[in-house]
Amino acid sequence: MEQQPIIQLNVPDGATNVLLHACCAPCSGAIIECMLQNDIKPTVFYFNPNIYPLEEYEIRKSESIRYVQSLDLPFIDGDYDHADWLNQVRGMESEPERGNRCLTCFKIRMLATAHYAHKHSISVFTTTLASSRWKNLEQINEAGNHAASLYPGVHFWSQNWRKGGLSVRRKEIIEQYRFYNQTYCGCEFSTRAQKEQNTE
Repeated sequence: MEQQPIIQLNVPDGATNVLLHACCAPCSGAIIECMLQNDIKPTVFYFNPNIYPLEEYEIRKSESIRYVQSLDLPFIDGDYDHADWLNQVRGMESEPERGNRCLTCFKIRMLATAHYAHKHSISVFTTTLASSRWKNLEQINEAGNHAASLYPGVHFWSQNWRKGGLSVRRKEIIEQYRFYNQTYCGCEFSTRAQKEQNTE
């Protein structure tokens, strides 16, 4: 018996080939599964130069590859240039989480995603960043829409991936695949915020 989708998805222009920017395997699992249940085939684009240190980046990337390959989906390994990322957020090191540094970070990653979509004739892109309750959806949508506006024919799909049972399914898939589940957003500045929360 064919499994019914957790939620029915409405993709811009009815696209069935979508570029999915993925931040990590735990955030990707339920989203990719839901897409496939809705007959949408995602190409997974892993572009996260914010992640620090390199060892953390490699662990998250390898877990993403493991999951995507298990589903026989295309995986695109984006460039990792943390030094350039640091240069682009310079002056915002002390910004709080969900502040201007996070918005800039989202814009960096969405611009790269939109560029790849345009270059490879993929009309719609979205991001797993919108699955995390720790991130600001308005910032993510602003970054995605800004990136899409620079490339004619490319659309940002502003889906809220937290609703419709996807958060529950996310936890189930993490346990099923025994994913490495990180404890901070990714950059060295988010580790500071996480440590501050633990000492409160």
